[in-house]
Amino acid sequence: MNQKQKLVVIGNGMAGARAVEEILLRGGADQFEITMFGDEPYGNYNRILLSNVLNGSQGAHDIFLNPLAWYRDNDISLHAGVRVTEIDRVNKRVIATRAENHNGPAPKFGRDGDESVPYDKLIIATGSRPFVPRIENLYLTPPAPRSSEERGESRSGGLPGERSNAISDLPPLLRGEGGRGGEVLRPGVFVFRTVDDCTKIAGYATKVRSAAVIGGGLLGLEAARGLIRFGIEVHVIHLSPTLMENQLDATAGRMLRLTMEKMGVKVHTEKSTSELLLDDDGENVVGLRFKDGSELRCDMVVVSCGITPNAEIGKAAGLTVNRAIVVDDHMRSVDDENIYVVGECAEHGGRVYGLVAPLWEQGEVLANQITGHNPTAKYPGSKLATKLKVMGVELASMGVTGAKEDSDEEIIFSEPKRGVYKKLIIRNDQLIGAMLLGDTNKASQLMQAFDRGTPLPEDRASILFDIGGDETKSVAQTMLEMPDETRICNCNGVSKGAIKKCVASGKRSLKMVMESTRAGMGCGSCKKLVGEVVEWACDRKTEEDPSVHFYVPGIPMTKNDLVSAIIGKKLKSVSTVFDELAGGVEDAASKMGLSSLLKSLWGAEYEQENDARFINDRVHANIQKDKTFSVIPRIYGGITTADDLIRIGEVAKKYDVPMVKFTGGQRIDLLGITKENLPKVWADLGMPSGHAYAKAFRTCKTCVGTDFCRYGLGDSTALGIAIEKRFQGLESPGKLKLATSGCPRSCSEPYVKDFAAVAVGDGKWELYIGGAAGSHIRKGDLLTVVDSHEAVLLLAGRFFQYYIENAKYLERTYGFVERIGIEKIKAIVVDDAEGMAARLDAAMEAQVQAYRDPWLDRDEPATANQFRTQLPVLEG
Repeated sequence: MNQKQKLVVIGNGMAGARAVEEILLRGGADQFEITMFGDEPYGNYNRILLSNVLNGSQGAHDIFLNPLAWYRDNDISLHAGVRVTEIDRVNKRVIATRAENHNGPAPKFGRDGDESVPYDKLIIATGSRPFVPRIENLYLTPPAPRSSEERGESRSGGLPGERSNAISDLPPLLRGEGGRGGEVLRPGVFVFRTVDDCTKIAGYATKVRSAAVIGGGLLGLEAARGLIRFGIEVHVIHLSPTLMENQLDATAGRMLRLTMEKMGVKVHTEKSTSELLLDDDGENVVGLRFKDGSELRCDMVVVSCGITPNAEIGKAAGLTVNRAIVVDDHMRSVDDENIYVVGECAEHGGRVYGLVAPLWEQGEVLANQITGHNPTAKYPGSKLATKLKVMGVELASMGVTGAKEDSDEEIIFSEPKRGVYKKLIIRNDQLIGAMLLGDTNKASQLMQAFDRGTPLPEDRASILFDIGGDETKSVAQTMLEMPDETRICNCNGVSKGAIKKCVASGKRSLKMVMESTRAGMGCGSCKKLVGEVVEWACDRKTEEDPSVHFYVPGIPMTKNDLVSAIIGKKLKSVSTVFDELAGGVEDAASKMGLSSLLKSLWGAEYEQENDARFINDRVHANIQKDKTFSVIPRIYGGITTADDLIRIGEVAKKYDVPMVKFTGGQRIDLLGITKENLPKVWADLGMPSGHAYAKAFRTCKTCVGTDFCRYGLGDSTALGIAIEKRFQGLESPGKLKLATSGCPRSCSEPYVKDFAAVAVGDGKWELYIGGAAGSHIRKGDLLTVVDSHEAVLLLAGRFFQYYIENAKYLERTYGFVERIGIEKIKAIVVDDAEGMAARLDAAMEAQVQAYRDPWLDRDEPATANQFRTQLPVLEG
């Protein structure tokens, strides 16, 4: 048996990890012992989706492509948080050192902190870093002098917005902390490149009123979009007259600008920033000064001016470096046949590519070469074409943005009111450029024509529009005519052929195909097309993915089967559920759902394991963007006293709470409390938890009721307090927000609550369930009419228990009521049609009796680190 060669990969980003995936697909696991190094202490994640993390539409855990478990499963030795500082080509080894943000497996470091790792084949995939322009006061330390090469005096071609930086041993700007030669960016100044950058920007944005983004390219606009959600004034500063000038012409750029301004972003074009303005103490950011002498006031700055390839390690090793490390058509360094280069740190044919599709193409060629799977494979260079979303607006762009020769044709359609713009540039009946803004339905056909250079029809309008014809037939025809190599998902490099192959392997649902191929899991703009390809490949006979019925993804069981197994086997902790029902394989995404379910089923007998709870549940407070916490004491029915108000005020002053806010549920929220101070805040308040952090019963909003209101028909205040005292802390699949109203005037908004009681006179109360007034709006359904507070409490508890036992995890009552049907719920909860009322009542009583207040019933932390701030570690 041949001994495996040692393959070392420097870089664990999208290009490096994808190259390794391609190598594994070609049998590389049998040929190589693979070691990977990455600066960041995480698995590989999708940088394209960082803007979603910043704007809050996705969590950091949602964007991971290769979680840490993937490396273990493929016998890859990943050194996360470890930086390779030197390549010794003579002895064929790399020298690694622990990075400042190290928090993962690493080599055995010697006394000097370094370790050498041998290689037979080496892949350099170090990617790029943000380019930070020379702006006075941007750094805490004075900038080092720049060479003529750094100033761009000997540059040509390359990445949009890129600038040179040829200083060796340059520390990368991974966390918005370091700069050239160890410079440190001033507080309030950030770059936008990593998960950690998102965390830092989000934390700082909660403390300011305005922000400026320097750079009007794709990342700059996405950073601006993310900042809008913080309710601050956002400005975009751009040197060129047109936003995204490398992808858009002046007309499309103007339309995009109008769209941004409608969203609240202020755009300043043809502005060059010369100086960062500081306060009188010379510390805090207060604005920008431009080269034309004008100024702009702002409290924070995000720099997004392009990227610079991380090629210094190649230059130090004696490899040929121009803009990046120069490679041949096989993606090998032109100087060393044992060293391959892929991604933004590679220069091929005088070009460096910053889009993701070329990186995938390079990875395929590299994998074919290094494994010997296809030794004739060559990388010819890439035609730049991309389909993405900018500020939520769909955009497709390819090739040139305007006519270059007198004979070039330009076909333009513009509909400014809808924000739609389409443009084709045609030369000799071939497409050499196109842009689609606001309507990208024809993007795939155009990309196919652009890539293949196929002649275009004489009727140019038919290229941009479906004129007449049957739409269903058009889709089928398009799929049939589309070559298998046509790229459907640019973000993850998935072709039509790959989707066909996935369907042929037995995955016949959109969800299964997306999870298997990652198609549609990038920017999301291609998801509709992916669905059409799956439908077509399945001959319109797609199957429902059984996993949609699993209560949690890591346990292949419906909720009823899962509950039966848990009770039958007496499984009282999350770890025992995994041991018994998942073969001992733990799934991080399932832990919180299982923990909530077990607590509901077992009450006081539930065996809590801290790693199975979200941070909010572990510390009994709601984590905020800047890693501080929100504390909301229980104020029963919204009724308080002068003493309680004084106590809350004293706590707010003592701990310098930055915001004290009245919530929509008639409670007082103390925002900005550090993790270490939580136990002291709770002790000083001496009030019960409001459970505003949990998937649990939250509040019961009340109106004045009968004591003071001249319209009151029932004592809604007393009823609301009774409801809160009975159900406080009740665990459930989703949040429970309640209300009681003393009359049908509904001042407490009862019809849009999960459960509500409305007084209608003669001692009677109408009960409503399944209402919602957040992102989903729904009027609750009338459950029944009762004639006492006791009956309200009984039926509320019975409904809650039925919901707890039968709802999906995170399914709110509005979805549950629609799914089950109000008539069936009435029959079970009110009429006891299935004979389970007594059991439901007893189960709810057991949960009520098992409740212990997490603030008042514990003097010491549950664990040593429960209230200790630690560096957050994200795993995929």
